[in-house]
Amino acid sequence: MARPEKQAESATIRSRIVLEVAAELVAAKGQEMRQAKVLLRERGSGADWPLRLHGSSTIEGIHEVASGQTLLAIINPAAMLALAHRGAGPFTAPLPVRQIAVLPSEDQMVLAVRPETGLTIFEEVAAKRPKLRVGLRGQADHSLHYMLKDVAAAAGFTIAELRAWGGSIRMDGAVPRPETGKFKDMAAGKLDALFDEGASSWLPAALDQGFTILSLSESTMQKLEAQGYRRALLKKSDYPKLPRDMLTLDFSGWPIFTHEKAPDALVMDICTALIARKHLLPWDGPGDLPIERMARDAPDTPQLVPFHPAAELFWRSHGWL
Repeated sequence: MARPEKQAESATIRSRIVLEVAAELVAAKGQEMRQAKVLLRERGSGADWPLRLHGSSTIEGIHEVASGQTLLAIINPAAMLALAHRGAGPFTAPLPVRQIAVLPSEDQMVLAVRPETGLTIFEEVAAKRPKLRVGLRGQADHSLHYMLKDVAAAAGFTIAELRAWGGSIRMDGAVPRPETGKFKDMAAGKLDALFDEGASSWLPAALDQGFTILSLSESTMQKLEAQGYRRALLKKSDYPKLPRDMLTLDFSGWPIFTHEKAPDALVMDICTALIARKHLLPWDGPGDLPIERMARDAPDTPQLVPFHPAAELFWRSHGWL
């Protein structure tokens, strides 16, 4: 069978993961009804569907797994699952989530402004109170919005305060790649700032346009790390037009996760399904999905949440933990 194209959009990767895992699980021993409900931004009680999986870029999947409505979900970045486990950020109490594996993906948050703003570090937004016209992700419940809220608070201001002193927020589209209207408006001076992820897809063009990239201070980063976030660097060695390495938030890793009380046998079936379907699953790199790396801590596979015991046993038995 020919392998599908690997360089896929995020939504495609999430969907393919849950679809291919579901295809294996319905045939596994013990699945009496031989059916799965794959949720792609869908709600419902699902009482007649014992096997449900969730693919989304939002924290909805975390709440569905924690409440027992869904067996398995996947989210990006790994930091959001860490916040859920700790009861930090948008989560008011620790949630019973456990990791199965982490899909490799290395990424960072980018805080870009026009040079005319005079800003050099993110904390100056609070100090100088500029009337920034900020372009953000159009999807209101995207992880980025929760992350930006926490970054702003750690830096000394809120999004509501930014609006109050004359700034504005424009929520539009997805990653601000150079061909998007949001990026073009920033280049034309119709926006003052773009705060987003997907660094490799738009940071080089932002630097070519002369945009200033804001770094976070060490004190701000320490506040964020205390919540469960992870630091990252936008490296000058990767982006030569940067004046120096820039401290920012990590946006890496797509954890595949379940409830802490998910049945051991079913969790092992999920691990087995990932191996069986690895040649069909798209990811950010070349070749088959590298299952052997998905339980090991690395820049593109951050391990921030405890494994489900059955997943840990499974990966250890393969020598991959």
